[in-house]
Amino acid sequence: MKPELFPEDIRDRILPEAGGDLRYDCLKCGGSFPPDALHYTCPACGGLLLLRDHAEGRLRERPGSWWRRLFDHRLMANSQALRGVFCYHEFLAPLIPLEDVVYLGEAHTPAVKAPEPLEKEVGAPFFVKLDGLNPSASFKDRGMAAALSFVRHLVRVQGKRGVMAVCASTGDTSAAAALYSASLGGAVRAAVLLPRGYVTPQQLSQPLGAGASVFELPGVFDDCMKVVERLSEDYDVVLLNSKNPWRVLGQESYAFEVAQQFDWETGDLVLFVPVGNAGNITAILGGLLKLHRAGVIERLPRVTAVQSERANPVFRYYSAAPGSRSYEPVKVRPSVAQAAMIGDPVSFPRLAWLAQEYEAARGPGAFQAVEVTEQDIMDSMILANRTGLTVCTQGGESLAGLRAALAAGLVLPGETAVLDSTAHALKFMEFQNAYFRGELAADYGVSSRPGNVNAPRALELPGIGLPAQGKTLTPEERSVFTVAAARAIASALGLAPKS
Repeated sequence: MKPELFPEDIRDRILPEAGGDLRYDCLKCGGSFPPDALHYTCPACGGLLLLRDHAEGRLRERPGSWWRRLFDHRLMANSQALRGVFCYHEFLAPLIPLEDVVYLGEAHTPAVKAPEPLEKEVGAPFFVKLDGLNPSASFKDRGMAAALSFVRHLVRVQGKRGVMAVCASTGDTSAAAALYSASLGGAVRAAVLLPRGYVTPQQLSQPLGAGASVFELPGVFDDCMKVVERLSEDYDVVLLNSKNPWRVLGQESYAFEVAQQFDWETGDLVLFVPVGNAGNITAILGGLLKLHRAGVIERLPRVTAVQSERANPVFRYYSAAPGSRSYEPVKVRPSVAQAAMIGDPVSFPRLAWLAQEYEAARGPGAFQAVEVTEQDIMDSMILANRTGLTVCTQGGESLAGLRAALAAGLVLPGETAVLDSTAHALKFMEFQNAYFRGELAADYGVSSRPGNVNAPRALELPGIGLPAQGKTLTPEERSVFTVAAARAIASALGLAPKS
């Protein structure tokens, strides 16, 4: 849409200018630091950081209705920089000029209403936000778009060269980090650390294809994360895990999109989000609070954290009474939801801080946590796929979380659930195929339910000449084969001949 066609009162703001007063704020000591460098922990005390706009009050100078109109119209702007997470520039990372924005096709993924048979099976209305439809096939692209845009800004403004970006990953982070780093050419190189044996072949192929240096380490994700943290402390590298507050900032766009996709009416929504390293759920809480403070949404939705019983430190923390909560990392066991198989989430301090702020704004029950089994995750993934929605194992975890919350009475009458399916299902097809074959390792504790199993059937046609490599059927043989094959398939499907 051409600029002159936009309404006059928002025309000059469709393309935003850099501004705001973003600062790194420490959640531990209260220190505040300018964004002239990459910080992952507080330079003063080592605490975890949040990026906050100290000029956020300017957003309230306009009514919420004005911001809603701006963002709705901005979706029609013919600007690559505004196609992705920076559609919400003023609320996301206002200091980054549009010329530095990295856009590879991320964001604005669909929120799809569950097909009627699936809603009936589950017993409640819900939507699934298919975040696997991002360029690297996971939600991590949202955070990488912001993080690498800031890196690109530093490269341009400060003349940085030879930047090395590093991350620990269970698959999705490494794919996104490698892809977005590669988009900056020789200015940024990527190295990723993966837990050997805990990354699917599809996910492993992604950083390799993007040219990253890939290291497979013994242990699990938490072990890889410790090594990456040490690298960031001892060497001049760009850390691209969610410990990087720019990553969290970019992932706030998920919250902005959900609000926009429901016409900014969020009070009767309840969001279900897998926890993983806690960066995504932290970002969602932070983004929703921003919208609420600025009057863009009148009522906050409720938010539910979902964890497998095999990696459940957040659930354990919130299952205790408020006055007796104590956070303890857990030793993870194998989970089909590999991206969520994290026993010591790096962003937990941010999550605890924001969840408290969220409940203060919305009231008791605004934030809750549920626990699900591995069996529930796999069965829910296959149930969704059987009814028209292609979700990953983490999407299966979200659906299992909704079912658990319904059983526990944690979904209120009149609420509509929105489930986060964080990656594309094709990344995790190894689990579905093993489930169908009855070959999931015993460590997962998942049984193949006969009603869920599917497998190809070989067509047997005794006495009929069959097509084969290097063999050409005569017209007569092909006619016989075609008729026989059609009859055999019709019989297997229970089809009756046309009358």
